[in-house]
Amino acid sequence: MVTSSQAGVPDPESAAVPFFPIPRASGCPLDPAPELAALQERAPLVRVRLWDGSTPWLVTRHAEQCALLSDRRVSADWTQPGYPFDSPFLRDHHEEARFLTAMEGPEHLRLRRMIARPFTPRRVGQLRPAIRQVVDDHIDALLAGPKPADFVSQFALPIPCIVICHVLGVPYEDHDFFQHAIRTLTARDVPDEVAGKAEGELYRYLARLIGRKLRDPGDDLLSQLAAERLATRQLNRHELVMLVLFLLVSGHETTASMIALGTLALLLHPDQIDVLKEADDRGAEAAVDELLRYLTTVQPGRRRVAVEDVEIAGQVVRAGEGLILPEEIGNRDERVFPAAAALDLRRDAGEHLAFGFGVHKCTGQPLARLELQVVFAALFRRIPTLALAVGVGDLPFMDDGLGYGLREMPVSW
Repeated sequence: MVTSSQAGVPDPESAAVPFFPIPRASGCPLDPAPELAALQERAPLVRVRLWDGSTPWLVTRHAEQCALLSDRRVSADWTQPGYPFDSPFLRDHHEEARFLTAMEGPEHLRLRRMIARPFTPRRVGQLRPAIRQVVDDHIDALLAGPKPADFVSQFALPIPCIVICHVLGVPYEDHDFFQHAIRTLTARDVPDEVAGKAEGELYRYLARLIGRKLRDPGDDLLSQLAAERLATRQLNRHELVMLVLFLLVSGHETTASMIALGTLALLLHPDQIDVLKEADDRGAEAAVDELLRYLTTVQPGRRRVAVEDVEIAGQVVRAGEGLILPEEIGNRDERVFPAAAALDLRRDAGEHLAFGFGVHKCTGQPLARLELQVVFAALFRRIPTLALAVGVGDLPFMDDGLGYGLREMPVSW
C-alpha cells in the first residue's frame, strides 16, 4: 500500500521531520551541514521531508550506505513507485530521460559494458602523458597571464573538459554551448520550460554529432558506439544520445568541481601542501583519495527506492519507500574515518564513497583519479605561492544543482 507521504501528499506529521536538502553552515562551505552530523549520531536511518511532501529515509552512516547500495532489493530505477525525486522537472521528465545511473538489471549491465573499455585502468593509463601536457599547458597559461586569474574558468573547468571531449570525440570548441546547457538542465530552481529548452538543444546537438560520426568515424568512444549501434542494433538512437549525454555530464563537471574545491581545501590547509610537493602524480593517489573523502561534489545524495522490504540496522524499509544516501556524511563517519572532520593527506581513505558503491560505482573513476593525481601533483610544485585573491566569504559557490562547486575562484601567486 502506498502511503500519502510516498504519493507526494504531505503527511500531517512531516512538519516535525527535517527538510532535505539541508543547507551548509555559513562560513563552512567545505563541510557537510552540521545537522547531518547530528542526524548521523541519532540513528543510521532517519526520516526527512522533500519538496513534494514525501518522507523518504535518509541513510546517515557509512556501513548502512554500503550495505544498501549493494542490496538487490534496493533500486536506482527512477520509474519505480516511491522513487525520491530531487526536483519537479526530473519527476515530470524521468521516463524520457533514462540515464545509466537510473537503470537496473540487464539493461544497466548492457549499456555499462558498452562504455567500459575506454575507462579500464590500462587504457586510462595510456592518457597520462597527454593529461600531463594539458595540465602543464594550463599552468603555463596561468603564469603567463594577468593576476588575479579565475582558477575555475582558466584551469579547473577546461582540463577535464578537454580530456573527456578527447575520449568521447566531442569537439572542444563547442564547450561553451554544452556546458551552459548542462548547467541549466541540472539546476534545481530553473523553470521547467527553460530546462526543457536546454535539454532539447543539447539532445539535438548530440544527435547531429552522432550522425557525423556515422558518416566519418574517428578513433573515439562516440564513433565506436555509433558504429556498434549501426552494426548490431543493440542501441536505439535515443539510448545512444542519452548515453553520450550522461558521459559528457559526468565526465567533466564533477572532476572540474573537485579540482577547484580540492585546491581551495589545500589553500585553507597549507600544512597539507607539503605532502603533495613530495609526490609525483603516481604518488599522489592517497592524497587524492583523502580529498575525495573530505569533499563532496555530488549533491544532494544518491537516490534509491526499496523494491522489497529490507531490514537494516533494526529498521524495516518497506517496498516503495525512498532512500537518500548522502556521501558527504558517509565520508565523514567517525566509525570508519577517525578525526573525519580533519583533512589528512597521509590518511588511508580508500573506503570513501565519492564514486558510489556496488554495481553503480562510477565507470569513469580511473580517468577522474588520474586527472586529479596529475593536477594536484603538478599545481603546487609549479606554483608554490598560489593563494586566494579574495576572502573565502567572497567566493560564489554553486549549490543549486546536482553538483556542488565554485562558480569562480580568483587566485594570485
